[in-house]
Amino acid sequence: MSYFKVLGFNKEPFSTSPDPEFFYLSKEHETALTNILIELRLKRGLSVILGDVGTGKTTLSRKLIQELKERDDFVLHIILDPSFENELLFITSLVKNFEININSAGLPTIVDLRESLERFLFQKGVSENKTVVLIIDEAQKLNENSLEILRVLLNYETNEFKLIQVVLLGQLELHSKIINIPNFFDRISFKCNLNPLDLRETKEMIEFRIRQAGYVANMHLFLDEAIKEIHQYSQGYPRRITMLCHKALKVLILKNKFVVDADFIKEIIDQEIRTGWHRKDLLLQRNSY
Repeated sequence: MSYFKVLGFNKEPFSTSPDPEFFYLSKEHETALTNILIELRLKRGLSVILGDVGTGKTTLSRKLIQELKERDDFVLHIILDPSFENELLFITSLVKNFEININSAGLPTIVDLRESLERFLFQKGVSENKTVVLIIDEAQKLNENSLEILRVLLNYETNEFKLIQVVLLGQLELHSKIINIPNFFDRISFKCNLNPLDLRETKEMIEFRIRQAGYVANMHLFLDEAIKEIHQYSQGYPRRITMLCHKALKVLILKNKFVVDADFIKEIIDQEIRTGWHRKDLLLQRNSY
């Protein structure tokens, strides 16, 4: 029997997979999601979400996709690894994944692909009144050539709106790339940074995921002092919080305990440190309190 069944869950509460049903919307995440949806509805073109590793960018993208799939007037595609070596590979990927027909007798040239993509965008955006959305995760991997391709795509527009909506989610180094490309940076309609959670949000996130997993007992699995230890060690990064809580629940079963307290979390952290399976920056953070 899985550990989450033993503890009274219907699902695993602290999986690191980007399941939108387990995505805790902090105030920052909710603001980002709401603003992106507004930008897409208004067809304003380009939105950029920045955040450090583990701040919830990928899960936010899955939540956005979930929202869009509930509507029949959106056509969307997500790129998970935008490491394209040249324009041909990038445009070919877009044409293939948007299932665009190419009017070419032989092997299509880059000009054929561009023209087919442009016709597709006009057909969907003008004739069918649909919104075409391209979501790019790990956008810090985009090279300068790929960013220029996106800039050109954002030039496809009517007098009223952009024909393609682009959402970039990337690590902080994406900022240094795009800020040095003024004609790309100036096209950003909405931009925001996702920051780690504070203590209150950490508690809310843990309790939210426990409830989402089907836990109905009145007893708190994580005491407040344990949550404080989790927040201080994880620095409020959702992915680190999730992994530490997962470890805590496994040890809870192995020790035949019923509640996670502060000593419990300290023991798990000390074990990571003793065995060398710890982040040096987390250790420095822990030693500062």
